[in-house]
Amino acid sequence: MSEERRKRQLERDGSASDRNMKKLVTYGVVVILLAAAFIAGRYYKNHKYDNFAKCLATKQAKMYGLYWCPHCIEQKEMFGDAFHYVPYQECATKGSSEEAPVCKMAGVKLFPAWQFGDEPPKEGVLSLEALSDKTGCSLP
Repeated sequence: MSEERRKRQLERDGSASDRNMKKLVTYGVVVILLAAAFIAGRYYKNHKYDNFAKCLATKQAKMYGLYWCPHCIEQKEMFGDAFHYVPYQECATKGSSEEAPVCKMAGVKLFPAWQFGDEPPKEGVLSLEALSDKTGCSLP
């Protein structure tokens, strides 16, 4: 093989290697951007209602529920991870069929129930829109 031909072959091999490296870097950047978008979307979904739940607390809204109640679970799931900001009173006494005394005193009979200030509890699953209307807290 002539010297000139060998140089051209090396140049082609080098440029092919450069193209492969550029493709690899491009694919890597795309994967990183997609992962970042997924994580950001997941964070937003899980924390979307944080401010709304905090506002409910400032408006003296309180939820009464039972850990085993499917409707209470449904109500909690509406808030996602933000539920821990919602003032919540567990009314089930584990290991007993007795209701917690604080729930009896509030007059709660059906679950979930929401109490707004000094008003009597409103029983049943409430939509986030209904909670917003009742308290004046704005939804995201």
